[in-house]
Order: sequence, then structure tokens, then C-alpha cells
Amino acid sequence: MREGARGGAPRPRVNRRLPPDAVCGRSPVRDEVASLPGHTVTAGCLWCRAMELRLDGSNALITGASRGIGQAIALAFCRAGASVMLSSRKAEALADSAAEIEAAKGDRAGEVAWSVANAGDPEQADACVAATVERFGSIDILVNNAATNPYFGPLMEIDTGRADKTVRVNQTGYLEWVQAAWRAGMAEDGGVVLNLASIGGLSVEAGIGWYNVTKAAVIHLTSQLAGELGPKVRVNALAPGLVKTQLAQALWEPGEEAISRRLPLRRLGEVDDIANAALFLCSDAASWITGETLVIDGGALCIPSGGIT
Repeated sequence: MREGARGGAPRPRVNRRLPPDAVCGRSPVRDEVASLPGHTVTAGCLWCRAMELRLDGSNALITGASRGIGQAIALAFCRAGASVMLSSRKAEALADSAAEIEAAKGDRAGEVAWSVANAGDPEQADACVAATVERFGSIDILVNNAATNPYFGPLMEIDTGRADKTVRVNQTGYLEWVQAAWRAGMAEDGGVVLNLASIGGLSVEAGIGWYNVTKAAVIHLTSQLAGELGPKVRVNALAPGLVKTQLAQALWEPGEEAISRRLPLRRLGEVDDIANAALFLCSDAASWITGETLVIDGGALCIPSGGIT
């Protein structure tokens, strides 16, 4: 298990009341910390280090990483020092994604590699995990991000083929990737699993009901795996709201302004909103968090239903 992905010793707490002589070495920190009275930003400061989430020495595998949320998580992990294996179905898209990440990752970043795999094929999942271990030496973090939604409409009209495909990729596939990572070293060395769910798994939406059923299953799967795989492996989930991705384009593009006005935070999600949360949950800052689903939706679940007057 690599430093940055395991539980380990607790990290220092951020304390806004810094001593007047607090000094450290240079590191990326938030402006609010850097501007505190009497605080000189340098690289050894415990307070500044506490504000920076790092994954140095960790090796991560991210499915669905050729675009959107998966690519954003991969870039965030690389910038935090992790070596990252990108996975998706199409080689050309993966090569492009890897090149974009290489160009943007900056200093103190990890390596980037890619491996083609269909997220719904257990044999390809095994092969991709094996490729990760062969390239980097271990798999410390698995991000189950790949998903599909081949059907839009009422549940009474969905056909068995598209229903089965959705379950195979979004639900069964998530389990199979975790099984592959467990066999490849997490059982002995520990690790972190992050599953991408959706607020659709916590609510009801017209048109994408079956997709949401699979995401509800991911939320429960996350809790079940956390209970079974601890203390070696932490398992958590993210439940994004409406994020401006290609997968969700049909949902947000026609009415972005109107949807944004209804949200408490008055905007739709960006991929970096999800990537930042993923980095937190996969870092040592979240070392005592497992079995949880973190909702990131701009307050969508806080909107009054209108059913009570």
C-alpha cells in the first residue's frame, strides 16, 4: 500500500489561529491560509500541508477516463502525485485523454498510462487491473466511473436488452472491477475504492428511471462492500447532481439557465467539482470515512417538492 491512499497516522488539522511566527516551505495552498496574519508560506508548514491533498506514491485505475468526470478525476489525481491508469473502450479517445492530462498536470505529478477495456466485461476488467499492476507495481485506488444509459423513457416500455446492458455496466461491472482489484493486491495491501453513483439513486426522475435504479444499487453496493472489505479497503461513493458532461448533455443543454435558477447555488456542476471530492475521499484526509455516499449537487436535493403547502 502506498503513502497517500492508506489510513495511516492522522494529518494535522487546519487551524486558522496560527502562531505569529509560523513558517514553512513553499507549497500550493489556498489564499485564505496564505494571507493569515503573521504566516509565511513555505514548504514545511503543517498548516499549509493540511490544506493540500496529496496521493504521492499511490497508483490509481479509473474507468471511463477518456472524457468528462473520469478524465477530470484522473487529472486531479496526477496533479496530486498519483500514477494513473486510464481505462475506456476506445484506444484513440484514451490516447487523446492521456495527452491532454500530460500537458496539464504540471510539476510534482504522477505518471499517466492507458489500457483499453469494456467496463461491462469481467475478463477485460481483470486484464486492465493486471496491466495497472504490471506498469506501476500495484493498484492502490480504483475509481468505478464508467456508466451507460442506452434507454430514455418510462419503465413500462424498456426492453430486456437495454435493461440488462445498463445493469451489466453500471452495477455488476462495478462489483467485478472491485473483485479484480481485490485479487490483484488490495486483499493483502489495502486500498481505496470510489464508486460513482448519482443523486438519481436517491430521487425519482422521468425518463432515466432505470439508470437511476442502477445508481441506487451502487449506493447500497458501496455500503455492503465497505462492511465486507474493511479494515483493508475503504469504499465510498459520490452522488453527483446534474453535471455538464457529454453523457448528460440531453438533460442540461436545453434548459441550463432555467435549471440553474432553481438550484440553491445557481449553477450546474462542473467536472472539477466532482474531481475535487474524489481526491478528498481517496486521500488520507478521509482515512476514517468508509461506506458513505457524498452528494455533490449544488443543493438540488434541498429544493422544496411543492407537495406541502
